[in-house]
Amino acid sequence: MSDGLLDPLRHNAWATRQLLTFCHDLSPIQLGATTEGTYGSILATLQHVIGAEGRYRSRLTGARPDWPTEPEETDDLEELERMADQMARFWEELAIGGFDPDRVASWVSPMSGAFTEVRAGVLVAQALNHGNEHRAQIYTTLTTIGVEPPALDAWSYARATGGFRETTAPS
Repeated sequence: MSDGLLDPLRHNAWATRQLLTFCHDLSPIQLGATTEGTYGSILATLQHVIGAEGRYRSRLTGARPDWPTEPEETDDLEELERMADQMARFWEELAIGGFDPDRVASWVSPMSGAFTEVRAGVLVAQALNHGNEHRAQIYTTLTTIGVEPPALDAWSYARATGGFRETTAPS
C-alpha cells in the first residue's frame, strides 16, 4: 500500500473538482478569459488538465479512460466533472493498490514519435505538478478578470476533509 500517495493524489483531485464546481458560476465570457503567459482560456485549461490526467493514466496502465468524448472536445462542465471524478477514483485505487513507483512506464509520443520510458513515480509526480501549475494559471486569469478564486491549497484541502485542526496551545 502506498499510503504516502493518498493525500497528494486526493488533494490534486479535490482541487480540480473544487475549481470545476466554482466555474459553474462563471459566465461564458469569463470561462473564455485568458491571460498572457497561461495555457489558454479557463475552460481550455480545465479541459487540458483532465485530458492530461487521462493520458497519464493510459501511460501507467495501458488503458485509456472510457469517456464518451475527450475532455478537450466538450465545454460541458458537468461532463468534465464526471471525468475528473473518474480520475479521482483511479488515483485513489492506484495509491491503495500496491503502487510500484520504480516500475517503468513506456509509450510512443504522439507529438514526436519518440519512444519514451519513465519510472511510474515520476509520472505521478508530473501529474501532480501539472495540475498545480495549470490551476495556478487559472488563478492568475481569475484574479486578472477581478474574480476571487477559491482556496485550493493543501491546508484548505485538509480543513475541508478533516485532516487539519487548530486548538489553543497546551499550557
